[in-house]
Amino acid sequence: MTQRRLHPVARILLGAVSLSMLVTPGYGQSMLGTQANGLGSDATGATEGRGAFSAASATPATPTIRQWSAEDKTNQDRSGQQANAVHQLRSAEALPAPLLPNDFQKFILESTGQSLPLFGATFFAQAATSFVPLANTPVSPDYNLGPGDEILIRGWGSVDIDVKAVVDRNGLIHIPRIGAVSLGGVKSSQAEGVIHTAIGRYYREFQLSVTLGQLRGMTVYVVGQARRPGAYTLSSTSTLISALFASGGPGANGSLRRVQVKRADRVAAELDLYAFLSKGDKSADIKLQDGDTIVIPAARGYVALIGKVNTPAVFELAGPGDTVDSILTLAGGMPVVADPKRAYLERVDPSRKPARTVESFALDSQGLKRPLKNGDLLTVQSLTAEFGNAITLRGNVDQPVRLPWRAGIKIRDLIPNKAFLMSSASVRRQNDVLLTEDQKRRAGADFESDKRSSSVRDVRDVRDVRDNADTLAQRIGNLVDEVNLDYAVVERVDSSDVTVKLLPFNLGKALDDAASPDNLTLMPGDVVTVFSVTDVRVPQAKRQVFVRVEGEVQRPGIYQMKPGDSLPQLIDLAGGLTPDAYLFGSAFYREEVRKTQADNLEQLVRRLEAQSQTKLSASAASVSSGESAGVAQLRVQAEAQAQKQALDRLRSIKPTGRIMLGLPGDHATPNALPTLRLENQDRLVVPARPDFVHVLGAVNTESSLIWQAGKSVQHYLDSAGLTSGADKDELFIIRADGSVLSGTDSWFNRITSATVLAGDLIVLPEKTDHESGWSVFTRNAKDVTQIVYQFSLGAAAIKTLRN
Repeated sequence: MTQRRLHPVARILLGAVSLSMLVTPGYGQSMLGTQANGLGSDATGATEGRGAFSAASATPATPTIRQWSAEDKTNQDRSGQQANAVHQLRSAEALPAPLLPNDFQKFILESTGQSLPLFGATFFAQAATSFVPLANTPVSPDYNLGPGDEILIRGWGSVDIDVKAVVDRNGLIHIPRIGAVSLGGVKSSQAEGVIHTAIGRYYREFQLSVTLGQLRGMTVYVVGQARRPGAYTLSSTSTLISALFASGGPGANGSLRRVQVKRADRVAAELDLYAFLSKGDKSADIKLQDGDTIVIPAARGYVALIGKVNTPAVFELAGPGDTVDSILTLAGGMPVVADPKRAYLERVDPSRKPARTVESFALDSQGLKRPLKNGDLLTVQSLTAEFGNAITLRGNVDQPVRLPWRAGIKIRDLIPNKAFLMSSASVRRQNDVLLTEDQKRRAGADFESDKRSSSVRDVRDVRDVRDNADTLAQRIGNLVDEVNLDYAVVERVDSSDVTVKLLPFNLGKALDDAASPDNLTLMPGDVVTVFSVTDVRVPQAKRQVFVRVEGEVQRPGIYQMKPGDSLPQLIDLAGGLTPDAYLFGSAFYREEVRKTQADNLEQLVRRLEAQSQTKLSASAASVSSGESAGVAQLRVQAEAQAQKQALDRLRSIKPTGRIMLGLPGDHATPNALPTLRLENQDRLVVPARPDFVHVLGAVNTESSLIWQAGKSVQHYLDSAGLTSGADKDELFIIRADGSVLSGTDSWFNRITSATVLAGDLIVLPEKTDHESGWSVFTRNAKDVTQIVYQFSLGAAAIKTLRN
């Protein structure tokens, strides 16, 4: 008869099932069945019947007692490795699914919108789906030996002993040539002494080592509202808490406060896990015995705690004696921001209508004694962080501070003098006067690098870096932040109607005269704010003005100007011009103008980008139908590339903030300067009279030519020579004062006839469109011919239809 071959998939499934039967602890066990772990007398019998004793290499002086050979040791190591592999396999198994919320947790979620955990359930969240006791588990000295425990005995000296014995059901172990030794009920710490005494009756002068090998196992049963009820094979050293952890703990409705251990039809212990989880109290934890039953009853009731508490959660009630104080203790109490004067208790009573009520009370000694019932929800409110007796000073002051209020306190009591208006930033700038900006940045970088590494810094990092002209000049006059003495404000909150009132006052008058009405009387909760001149912009006439003048003046430097001073007063303060001064080429810079130029340039670039895209789309749509596709594509690509380069050049422009002074000619005097009011950080540069004219662009020689009075642009172009690609229609001149002179449409007023001044820059661009006029004519003629031809065909067709 031919045997039917299994399908390969079926063979794989059968092998997997067989493997699971081999590695699953306690497979085949049930709560009503017998153990299949080989413990007890069967294990003892197997150990005793393993084979005859070996006495190789024994001498009369040193008798040798052997009960297991090197092969047995190898087998034991292999079995230990297999056990560890099984344990690693079980440890790698997936953790159990999260505990589903019970009905009360769902009710709290629907009522408050908060998902509260069940207090204590997270302790069992890391419990493995299966529990395998380790063979090398430490044993306490008071562990009582019993049937199934393995004893490893090694002796040397006058006798050579190497025995592995198992305690049998009678509590005895058998040592060759020694006999039976009773160890049942003996503590693990006393086993070595008992065995030493037994061997000492036959031998003298020997040393002995007694250790425990594989401990006996035991079966306990977990029933009731357990997460995973069933029978569990545990180590003989297991306790109630370890067994609960192995089983996954109570279920969603199981009690953590009344876990019982039943032994021989009586309650051996009752454990309140809350005492262990909140205080670490394990006094009720007992060691389990074989056959014990762990009963997890249903919880008596739940209460929820939310708000300003250290552990918001759902707590199980132990009984009718639970109070607000006992539950708050389990939750770790209240934080300092909790308001003990405001607590709300929501209570569910199915016998009443409506079934839910709420009451408010204080968490004083009387309130903490209030009993709690099943279904209660306790909410602890937070404090209102409001100062009732404080006033606040902030802004451009030495130290922003909050001070206690007292009756009659005024502005001058808060700010005694103007020295209190020196801000901490101003003090820091005064302390850093010896450091350059680069050194301050490097100091911060060195501090960060020192935290990351303690390596020796590079010699290049300690070089002396000095301020340049720009950075040093910017730091002049910037030691303190100017205070706006004309305006400060008091913010006052009216709690009666929840509004804010602003009380502005003149800070300068309040500091100068204590009797001034600006020296306001302050109220509790007031906030006094002091502004600098940059926080709220003040008129220019009320600000300090530091202006820099450089170049051809008698005393270049930085000068403090009076309100309303202009450029002529600045040159007078600097001692006047030198004989070499070229006032027409003076450059005047202003920081506000530079910022405005940068903003306008950014807007211009964005607008030109949009126009460029529109123009490219129009160019692609207006390509002549008679023009080949390749040529048209090249034309559009070339146009796009040219526009992109133009936009890139525009983005590379750096605004300087220069203002053209509009002087009439190259012999202007300081009196011709505009009466422009100077502002802080203005800069005037008066150059020396240049001797050259610069010519750039489509010329044969880009060079600087010697300036000659009265010579025209054409003279310098002839000297430099024009290239074949020069575009004279786009010629322009950049004057020394920053103005630009370009070509006009007038036939008799050509730019080439303009007089060149000293320091002028003549720019002659190249032609961007190199297509010849004949090429343009033939291309357009071709298009016109094509159009006429199409019209002719249409007219002929119409005439044919009429005939």
